[in-house]
Amino acid sequence: MSTRSAAAAPTYMGVRRRLRLLLFVVVLFMSWALYTYIAQHGQMSDRGQQLRETEKQLSDAKLKSDRLTQEVSRLNDPEYIGQIARKDQGMGMPGEQAIHVEPTKP
Repeated sequence: MSTRSAAAAPTYMGVRRRLRLLLFVVVLFMSWALYTYIAQHGQMSDRGQQLRETEKQLSDAKLKSDRLTQEVSRLNDPEYIGQIARKDQGMGMPGEQAIHVEPTKP
C-alpha cells in the first residue's frame, strides 16, 4: 500500500496544481468581467443623463417652434397687425383720436 500512496500523491498534486491554475484563470476573468460591467454601467448612466437633457431641449425647441408658427399665422391677419400697431406703436385708424390716461398716484 505504501507504493500505491506514494504513486498516487504526485497524481493528486498535478490535479491540484491544474485546479489552482484554472481557479486563478476563472477569478482573473471574472475580475475583468466585473470591471467591464461597472465601467459600462457608468457610461450608460452618463448617456442616459445626456439623453434626458437632449430630450428636454428638443421638447423646449418644439414648443418654441409651435409658438413661433402660431405667431406667424397671426401676423398674416390684418386685424392682429392693427391691434399691434395701436397698442405698441400708438397708431390709429384715420379719424380716430388717441386717448392717453395717466395713472393717478395714491
